[in-house]
Parts: sequence; structure tokens; C-alpha cells
Amino acid sequence: MYFSIYAKDKADHLSLRMETRPVHLEYLKEHADKMLSVGPIMTDDGESPIGSLLIMEFDTIEQAREWAAGDPYAKAGLFESTDVHAWREVKPKEL
Repeated sequence: MYFSIYAKDKADHLSLRMETRPVHLEYLKEHADKMLSVGPIMTDDGESPIGSLLIMEFDTIEQAREWAAGDPYAKAGLFESTDVHAWREVKPKEL
């Protein structure tokens, strides 16, 4: 089952995001087989990251929450909030 993980950065924490980014990317690479789509949420002008959105596959929501808590960004205290929800893909031809 797919899950969306939406994590919003704390205000004025861009430097922490950038410092933690290399280890965060390694964490993603270790779990690439679970990823459907991942990437940063950006400011309206597209210039600066302000959070993360990940669509990933896990057996249970508990596994998705555990994975999100293990993200180096989360461990470093970057996120103001993290929301995890079951997600279902709908293709345009299915509408």
C-alpha cells in the first residue's frame, strides 16, 4: 500500500536542512525500492525548500510512520510537523 508522508520544515531552518541533506539522501537511497515519488515542497517562487513530500510503499501505516521518524531530517529536528496517510494513485484514464 502507498502512503504519503508530508513533513513541513520549521521556519528559518534552511541551514539545518542543507547540513543534514547528504545523510538524508543516503537514507533515501537505502530505501529506493519503496519510493514512488519523493521531493521537496518549495516556496511559491520555487526557490527554497520548506518541507518534503514522499509517496512510498509500506505494508502498514505503522511502518510508514516508523520510516518517517527515522529520516535524518526528522531526527535532526527539522520538521514542524509530519503527516502520514494512506494514498491511492488514480490515473487520468481511470476518471
